[in-house]
Amino acid sequence: MHHPLFLFAAAGLALLATSPALAQGAPAPLATAQYGDQARDHAAILKMAGTFKVTFDMRETTPLVAGYTPYPAKVSGGHEVVRAIVDTPGHVVLQHLLVVSDGNGRTMVVKHWRQDWTWQPATVLVYVGPGRWTLRPVPESERRGAWSQTVWQTDDSPRYGGIGRWRYDDGATRWTSDETRRPLARRDATRHPPYDHYVGTNRHVLTPAGWVHEQDNAKIGTKDGRPATFVHEYVVNTYVPATDFPIRAADDYWGRTRDYWASVRADWDAAIRRRSGLALGEVADVGSSTAHELMLLADDIVSGERTSVGAGAEASGLIATGARP
Repeated sequence: MHHPLFLFAAAGLALLATSPALAQGAPAPLATAQYGDQARDHAAILKMAGTFKVTFDMRETTPLVAGYTPYPAKVSGGHEVVRAIVDTPGHVVLQHLLVVSDGNGRTMVVKHWRQDWTWQPATVLVYVGPGRWTLRPVPESERRGAWSQTVWQTDDSPRYGGIGRWRYDDGATRWTSDETRRPLARRDATRHPPYDHYVGTNRHVLTPAGWVHEQDNAKIGTKDGRPATFVHEYVVNTYVPATDFPIRAADDYWGRTRDYWASVRADWDAAIRRRSGLALGEVADVGSSTAHELMLLADDIVSGERTSVGAGAEASGLIATGARP
């Protein structure tokens, strides 16, 4: 005959076994991932367009090579106008325009980075090594319900590309890329660090106060003749809607140069298609071997020294020369 205390304990164990809510330490069920709604994804991408106060927060965190000292955190900011210069259900191009003061009361507009979004892409342009990009085929199972994001330099030459899905589980709207190789950003390239590329993950998240672009990077180089991860880095770029800056200056710049930049984009796209990729020199302080001249041509259009057609013809030659076989 069992003791009453034994029967009470057994009943309690049975109750815990059948009632997850009462089982001590039982994990809450994970939310089911929600993705593959093209229209919903398209609307989320367009929410990244607008006018913003931007904070750029870059921090090397965990050193992984003995003796390596992480660089101090770098926090900067400014204002950006982000315009959807191409908007179709399956392809969106967001152009970033940085608006800054030159310190003498004059406003300067700098054509900044560009992000292209493509629904269920057949290929994605990826960085494979110093000055080299290739079009990677995307298997059907990988592209189903997914969007590629390709990021471009200030002169519309490539930077990196990745693929991922927009998700809406657990109350968040976020897109996370696959792990991708990337060239050094100018903030690192100009100080000649021991690493020479990143392997990182991108995340874009809509927030109640705008959106954020988060990066989780491993900074990789060579040590003792072997690949080595020197340090991890976390980057958070925060975009908060703002209107208290010279927005019209950015729109005026774009109005004058958009035909030229459309021509430049077309030339880069043609060069990439011809070679199923691209070879192009990397330059530490401007990003690419073509950046300085292509940006100057746009400035000449703004000043009235050149026409869009004339500048576009010269840009075609620069791209043909710069894009190595």
